Amino acid sequence: MRILTPTKRVFLTLAMLTLAYNINAQDQNLTLNQDPKFEQLLNDKRKINTSISTNDTYRIQIFSGKSDEAKKTLTDFKREFYTIDGTIIFNTPNYKVLVGNFKTRIEAERNLAEIKKKYKSVFLLKPGK
Repeated sequence: MRILTPTKRVFLTLAMLTLAYNINAQDQNLTLNQDPKFEQLLNDKRKINTSISTNDTYRIQIFSGKSDEAKKTLTDFKREFYTIDGTIIFNTPNYKVLVGNFKTRIEAERNLAEIKKKYKSVFLLKPGK
């Protein structure tokens, strides 16, 4: 390994300090001109997002597994239970088929009993889960 002489070391140190002192990457001013309606739209969007609550209903999980099977299960479910809404959610490593948006537990359990006749591994998901 090569060792620097004291004069070279001092010279390199001074050069580094000089370069570091002259770096002013964040001394620029940025002026942003935007339409005032844009801020109003953002505020309206924030109000809408806070009013939407997606986790306040009971749901029923009817499947958990591979993507193709989840799509087939959802299609079959919608064909048989056309009044109940359904969706596929990816939760590593499985795709889950969730159905229904039931406001009360009683309503969810009534539908659960009907769905259990057709699908074997079904269970109720509480709000917020």
